[in-house]
Amino acid sequence: MKITICRKEHFNAAHRLHNPAWSDERNAEVFGLCNNPNYHGHNYELIVKLTGAVNEDTGYVYDMKKLSTLVKEEVIDRFDHKNLNLDTEEFRQLNPTAENIAMVIWERLREKISREYELAVTLYETERNFVEYNG
Repeated sequence: MKITICRKEHFNAAHRLHNPAWSDERNAEVFGLCNNPNYHGHNYELIVKLTGAVNEDTGYVYDMKKLSTLVKEEVIDRFDHKNLNLDTEEFRQLNPTAENIAMVIWERLREKISREYELAVTLYETERNFVEYNG
């Protein structure tokens, strides 16, 4: 039997949605206010989900303290209070859409979490706009 555990975290970051291959007019048309050359920010909510079997000895699927530390090190410390376009290697050449941010977070966590666990990342850019990535 499998069960899913979830860890919710929060970080703040600025970004600009922009495709350098396009004209300023095309970027403004596609990305609207999110293409502001002075950037804009979001209060991101992140939910990390791990699905696996309950360990008979611990009663855990995965140690939540270990998951909390991992998310802090791989995501929060890396992206919180940063300009994603300017301050992070991941988004120097990759447009920091919610979709791309979720995929980058998933990849960073997947490298550190055993494949015995299914991993999903849900990223809320706003209360009403969110994405989920399962790999």
